[in-house]
Amino acid sequence: MLRESGPVLQVESLTKRFRRSVTAVQDLTFTVEPGRVTGFLGPNGSGKTTTLRCLLGLVRPTSGRALIDGVPYASLPAPVLTVGAALEASGFHPGRSARNHLRVVAAAAGLPDARADEVLEVVGLTDAARRRVVEFSLGMRQRLALATALLGDPGALILDEPANGLDPEGIAWLRTHLRERAARGVTVLVSSHVLSEVQQTVDDVIIVSRGELVHAGPLSGLSPGGGVRVVVRSPDAQRLVPALLSAGTVSATTRDDGAVVVTGLTSAEVGHHAFVAGCEVHELSVEPDALERVFLDLTGGTT
Repeated sequence: MLRESGPVLQVESLTKRFRRSVTAVQDLTFTVEPGRVTGFLGPNGSGKTTTLRCLLGLVRPTSGRALIDGVPYASLPAPVLTVGAALEASGFHPGRSARNHLRVVAAAAGLPDARADEVLEVVGLTDAARRRVVEFSLGMRQRLALATALLGDPGALILDEPANGLDPEGIAWLRTHLRERAARGVTVLVSSHVLSEVQQTVDDVIIVSRGELVHAGPLSGLSPGGGVRVVVRSPDAQRLVPALLSAGTVSATTRDDGAVVVTGLTSAEVGHHAFVAGCEVHELSVEPDALERVFLDLTGGTT
C-alpha cells in the first residue's frame, strides 16, 4: 500500500567549517525526492557524514541550510514520525536488551511498547530480543540501529553505511527492504562505500568529493553510455530484448555468449520488465566495475 509521499530532503548552499581551518562541506546543494532510494557517495573524508548530521540537527552549518519538509530538523513537530536515522551502530547501552533499548526510545517518542517487538520482527531480531546488546555482532547492531530508525514508521530514512558488518544474506535483505520502503513512498537517503551494492539498490546518486558536489542525478544517467550495465541471461532472450527496448531510452545488446547487456535501466527494472513479459531469467547482475569506474573518474581517485 502506498503511503502519503515522504518528505523532501533539501541541502541548500551548505558549508561547514571546523576550527576555522577545516572545511568539511563547501557550498553543497542537492535534493532527495520521496519514493526513491538515493545513494550518497564519496571518498572517506568527503563530508558525507557531516552533511547527514547537519540534516539531523546534530551539527550546526557555518552557512546554508539543511531542511526536512522545508524546515530544520529541530522544527519538525513529530521528528520520530517524520524521519528515522541510523548514523552508527554503537549508540546503545551495552547492558540493555534489544527490546528494552527500543522500548526506551519508543517511550521517549510517545509510542507504545508493542512497537518494539514489531520492528524487531521487521529486521529479523525477534529471537535476540532478550539478549544484551553487548553480545551482538556488528551485523546485529546494524539491524538494531535500523529497527530504532523504523520505530515511528517515518516518511524518510537517513542511513550512514547501513550495510557495514552485514553478511551477504543481510545485505540482500537490506536491499529488498529499502526498495520496498521506497515503493511505499518513503524518502530513502543512504550513504555507502559498497559501490557494487549501490548499483543494485539505488535510483539516484549524489557524489561528493572534498566536500563539494560532483554529480547528482539518476543512476542510469551517470555515464554518456547510458549508465551502469546490467547483464541478464534468459532462454527467452528473443522476447525479452524487445520488452526491454520498449521501456524508453534503453540499449539492450546480445553478446556472443548469449547474455543481454542492458544500459538505461537498473537491475530491478530489468527484472520487472522480464517478469511482466513472462520471460524466465537465469542471471541478473551488474558489471562490478561500472559504477566504480565512473566514481573514480568523478572524484579524481585511483584504483
